[in-house]
Amino acid sequence: MASRDRRTAPLLTAALLLGCLTAPGLAQDHPAPIRPALKAASPARPAAPDPAFEAARAAFEALPEAERKAIQDALVWTGDFNAVVSGAFGRRTYDALTAYRTRAGGPDPLDPRERAALLAAGHAAKAAARFRIATDPASGAVMGVPERLLSKRSALQAGTRWQSADGRMTLETRAFPPGTETLDHLFDEATAPRPNRKVTYRLRRPDSLVVTAETGPGLSYIRYDAGSQGVRGFLIGYDRALAPEVGRMVIAVANAFEPFPAAVAAAPTARAAGVPSATAAPLPLRGPAEPAEGAGTGLVVAPGRVLTASAVLEGCAAPRIGQTPVRVLATDPSGLALLEASGAPAPARVVVRPDPLAAEETLIALAPGADRVQAAPATAVTGGVIVPLQPGGAGAPVLDRSGRLVGLVARYPAAPRRVAGIVPPGRLALVPAKAVAAFLAGQGIAEAKPRPDGGPGALAPALVAIACR
Repeated sequence: MASRDRRTAPLLTAALLLGCLTAPGLAQDHPAPIRPALKAASPARPAAPDPAFEAARAAFEALPEAERKAIQDALVWTGDFNAVVSGAFGRRTYDALTAYRTRAGGPDPLDPRERAALLAAGHAAKAAARFRIATDPASGAVMGVPERLLSKRSALQAGTRWQSADGRMTLETRAFPPGTETLDHLFDEATAPRPNRKVTYRLRRPDSLVVTAETGPGLSYIRYDAGSQGVRGFLIGYDRALAPEVGRMVIAVANAFEPFPAAVAAAPTARAAGVPSATAAPLPLRGPAEPAEGAGTGLVVAPGRVLTASAVLEGCAAPRIGQTPVRVLATDPSGLALLEASGAPAPARVVVRPDPLAAEETLIALAPGADRVQAAPATAVTGGVIVPLQPGGAGAPVLDRSGRLVGLVARYPAAPRRVAGIVPPGRLALVPAKAVAAFLAGQGIAEAKPRPDGGPGALAPALVAIACR
């Protein structure tokens, strides 16, 4: 779909997408079921294969499923993909990749380095929206909420309401216990004729419904799903003028919605890396809710001992973790510091990688986010990494895909360049793993042995935000 069409009709696109999401057999790379032809068509010659399309298909399908889903999820957030994040390749995935490549003006986004840049761009956009996926305690459904836009939250009788500060966008959840409501009644109510209201799409299946409508300058849609636990759903309404920005969030909300979850699942990008992310279930930090400019990241490496970059402490007379003051125990010329912090979380089992990094190797950086750990895709370059870390990233541990430490971010720019309020991927220097191992050994902290159940996510609970106030 062309960019202009996607911006002018995001609500219908999202409604069609939701139609696919309600039917397990329809989670394909198109937004709606293909209707059968009304009459038989005469046989036609099959179209000649498109070499570019087939090459993209081969490259895409060669990737693991989790990474394919992560790419589609990133393309949703770059505004290029408006279908179900399923990992399946089709025309919409191809068009989205083409649109992203055309706009970015770079090589094939499926090449390893460009793929990392695409994932970073999607992650940055998601972080900018503070898109949080968690179980709504009022309804029991898993919801994805762009909390930067929907900053006001209030309780309803049978759900939760999130609303923008200016009231131009609202998201509400609804839940009905078994036997108290039916999809038939909800569908009739949602599609009933009303003055100045036009129903633009309706879909009714045995276990779900979707209805979208226009009311003057407003757009809205409703989705409900029925199961053994009753009926659960959500409603979104927003000003038509917000469509260019809100459209991709609508698709992201639809992809994240789980009416009857067995367990909260991590987001596609996080699953691909095996780590918690900004869109996973809440992972509490023991630091400030929002790291201040000039703050940094620490990793608990022993009981009451926090490893960070010494640059975090420059000009900081009273470092804190949360509201607790910390004491500097040791520093090192390589750019490392060890802090004493009472009440710190349990230490991580730090496994230092002994072998050098490969050029353009894909890595993961962990840093505190708004209220949980952020996992940022990184690419190895000489002397450092290219990574979309936000302020507070100094001292962030950088890991390989098996969870071994390859270094710490040495320092963060004092005045980083921002695009729409977000720091894009940039080159940051690392304190190498060899220096980290030597420093920890000098402080009597032994290196851990690799474990088969390790991975980047194993370090996340030991991450803390350091504030300099």
